Amino acid sequence: MPRVLVTGSTDGLGRALARELGERGHDVVVHGRSRERVEAVAGEVGAEPLVADFARLDDVRRLAEEARGIDILVNNAGVIVPRRELSEDGHELTFQVNYLATFLLTLLILPPRTVNVASIGQRAPDFDDLMLERGYEGYRAYAQSKLCQIMFTFELAERRPDLVVNALHPATLMDTKMARETFGTTRSTVAEGVEATAHLVELEDVSGRYFDGLRQARADRTAYDRGARTRLWDVSLELTGAPPPAR
Repeated sequence: MPRVLVTGSTDGLGRALARELGERGHDVVVHGRSRERVEAVAGEVGAEPLVADFARLDDVRRLAEEARGIDILVNNAGVIVPRRELSEDGHELTFQVNYLATFLLTLLILPPRTVNVASIGQRAPDFDDLMLERGYEGYRAYAQSKLCQIMFTFELAERRPDLVVNALHPATLMDTKMARETFGTTRSTVAEGVEATAHLVELEDVSGRYFDGLRQARADRTAYDRGARTRLWDVSLELTGAPPPAR
């Protein structure tokens, strides 16, 4: 069975997805920033543990080296930060953890199949203020990072048609710690999100698409703007030092 790396898999959707994929017979690799929590989940689901803090791009580079041989990458790690913070690399923290780390890790590994866990909450990136130095608001930062994930999904799929790359909104306000602490309410179950994400993990014949749950959907119109996608791609290469993948 394929070897699958699920980032951000010590809680919520990632943890439940790792368990489900393991039960389906996949060779699962779990990731988190706390070694104690990662090893606990690895023992629970019968997976290999890898530790990296996405607030440090050097950690992402090391993770990519340790994850050689991955067949499927699920970019699930993400945060919502109420007050503006900087990563150790000097980037706005949400933008780095949710998007730049995804961009760098994917380009360093370039697995045959990638699933980017995005969101229905999407906001066009402000290229004059990507780091949100003016008017920071936690949900705005989150929504911008999630649309950037989708833009990256479409651009990579176009540049590398030999790969399968898709993004999804797994479910709305799943019953997770992040949703409860950020919004104070939930509307769907983690099981719904697991079903939708596992569907994309095992989807082999569709690429460059955005899904809302189990169905294909339309993302924010900016995701279909080739000029905006190219601009984001170039900025992301500059910020991360990622190698541009050969076509």
